[in-house]
Amino acid sequence: MNFTDTGAPPPAGRGQERRIMVEEQIAARGVNNTAVLDSMLAVPRHLFVPPDVQDRAYEDKPLPIGQGQTISQPFMVALMAEALEPKSTDRILEIGTGSGYAAAVLSGIVSRVFTVERHETIARQAGSCLKELGYNNVRVKVGDGTKGWPEEAPFDGIQVTAGAPGIPQSLCEQLKPGGYLVIPVGDSFFQELVRIKRTADGFFIQESLGTVRFVPLIGEEGWVP
Repeated sequence: MNFTDTGAPPPAGRGQERRIMVEEQIAARGVNNTAVLDSMLAVPRHLFVPPDVQDRAYEDKPLPIGQGQTISQPFMVALMAEALEPKSTDRILEIGTGSGYAAAVLSGIVSRVFTVERHETIARQAGSCLKELGYNNVRVKVGDGTKGWPEEAPFDGIQVTAGAPGIPQSLCEQLKPGGYLVIPVGDSFFQELVRIKRTADGFFIQESLGTVRFVPLIGEEGWVP
């Protein structure tokens, strides 16, 4: 396993584009968590995508980042972050680091972010980007995200940014009572975004947040490569 410690104030630039993105693509569609909106406004999405697509960074669309992976559309990043009901003291686990953008957004809201990526090249790029921009409360690990990060468990919330055929048992076990797991579940083309709350007595309550489309979650408790 490889680790990169990385979090803090991002640089200025293209702030007006971010403001339009937050107002028109996110807040206007129902996301109203102030901490989430503030973090989306602060994080420079254009620095988390390849140079050839930076001009499209503030469109409400997923964009390619290499290795067949994408950066999620801004609205989806905000929706998933809000669904975690994050608090400033929380420790959050993210499965599917990708570009590192969603981890950066979470880092401005919670105490610590632990993020797992199976593609070593992408993980290293994300770790370097996060470190360069000063997000020092984010830790990146190369590994099988379907198994979570047991050494750092339990977590106040878990966010999965890839579509799973079912809900990984390992992730359920690593969720604290009272915490939320947000994960797309379905086939390799379309999934249902599911939010699962672990109750104090150990039960799991599930609700749907709508239909989504993510790249497949590959791993021992996901899709077989």
